[in-house]
Amino acid sequence: MKTFYRATRLFTADKFLDNALFSVENGVFHLETTSTGSVIELDGLVVPGFIDVQVNGGGGAFFNAEQSTQCLDRIAKAHGQFGTTALMSTLITDKVETMQAAADATAKAISEGVAGVLGIHFEGPHLSFPKKGTHSEQFIRPISEQEFAIYARQDLGIKMVTLAPENVSISDIERLVACGVKVSLGHTNADYATTMAALNAGADGFTHLYNAMSPFTSREPGVVGAALWHDNSWCGLIVDGHHVHPLSAQLAIRTKQRGKIMLVTDAMPPVGTGAMEFDFFDGRKVIRTGDRLNSSTGELAGSVLDMASAVRNTVNTLDVSLSESLRMAALYPAQYLNLKNKGRLLDGFDADFVVLDEQQFVKATYIAGIAI
Repeated sequence: MKTFYRATRLFTADKFLDNALFSVENGVFHLETTSTGSVIELDGLVVPGFIDVQVNGGGGAFFNAEQSTQCLDRIAKAHGQFGTTALMSTLITDKVETMQAAADATAKAISEGVAGVLGIHFEGPHLSFPKKGTHSEQFIRPISEQEFAIYARQDLGIKMVTLAPENVSISDIERLVACGVKVSLGHTNADYATTMAALNAGADGFTHLYNAMSPFTSREPGVVGAALWHDNSWCGLIVDGHHVHPLSAQLAIRTKQRGKIMLVTDAMPPVGTGAMEFDFFDGRKVIRTGDRLNSSTGELAGSVLDMASAVRNTVNTLDVSLSESLRMAALYPAQYLNLKNKGRLLDGFDADFVVLDEQQFVKATYIAGIAI
């Protein structure tokens, strides 16, 4: 059955349309010129659904603490209220048994059609000790056949692994890419040459640009220098006012190849709740102060950021246009993940869309044309 809508304004990812008529049929979006039935009026700006490649938790649920379809559903629903229509469930550095359980939960969620779950992002455990951030040192380790058995699975949807290239061989990076894994570089103290070698081996992403990576300096460009210089890689950027200074974020957006910086949240369980603290899975507590999260040992511990807030922050604090900010939240992550039918509102694309008010707060979210 075809359902017709009219948006006060609509952003296709390429241009804005006023009084835009569109339809949804079998979860697929179509722009229309006339309607053959009643029309549902959407008061606001309709934009492509947001896509987040780094989500640890939300709605009180934490993937490291509970590996189940119920947990993934709670996380997806919590972020859905803030416009995220697709996400990569993220497991940070943990035991191999937890990784296996997370893979099983992801496979089940995908087979059962849990709305919004694209796949799994293993952020670790093959990281750098000096750049571990809040990751648990006890679980950081070299890659082994046990992990490769998980990464090679074909029932996990999109697979993503964040690693430190100084601690993973080029042949292992090539093997991961051959397994269909998106290799992202992060929590790394690598130098520029090592980083570029990893990119040449098939890595194509950088996890939370600037954070937990070797900086750009006069004599050593580091990971940050490689990330900004390399045209065929994508960078996730946390725009919450805590992880990255606004000027540093602006510099990255001006310097990096256009279309290669995507907004991410690195979100933790308090998103969508009023919780002021939660238990980290390794026994530490994480404390919320305003919109900042710190572990009991002092490190930044993810965020309480949602994608709609990330868009607003990008517009209001970085002086980036609304259109480009929306692309950073939808089109560019879709392109990074090679999602051919997401990120735009054009004929034949998935009917994943968000209704925003004039201040870019979410009024409604639709996945495959169904309000959530």
